[in-house]
Amino acid sequence: MPIIRDFAAPANAKALEFPESTDSKLFLAFISSDDPITGQPWCPDVRAALPSINAAFEAENAPSVGIVQVGQKPEWREPKNVYRTNWNINNVPALVRYQRLNGEVSETGRLIEGEILDKKKLQDFLA
Repeated sequence: MPIIRDFAAPANAKALEFPESTDSKLFLAFISSDDPITGQPWCPDVRAALPSINAAFEAENAPSVGIVQVGQKPEWREPKNVYRTNWNINNVPALVRYQRLNGEVSETGRLIEGEILDKKKLQDFLA
């Protein structure tokens, strides 16, 4: 399935466009923004996790993932960063699973930082 590189995140998770199917899942990967000088994410943990994220979601029967860049380092460090306040994202990278439960979009799982590098954890998370 596709990796949506520039996913346009709405104001918060409740506003996610989501299929009505009860078994559908939506994955979002919250990562640091690309450094304008290097063209690579400024966070070393993100740089380490991206190959695992790409491999997991480029597989033939893999679900889709939206990539959300949380900002440059000073912007991310701000306590009022929109991803900290509206999305409860306090670590990057963060891979978050959303599902529709009782008619509402809810977070049903999360892997952060080094957990994403654990192949077994990542496979179980996607199942």
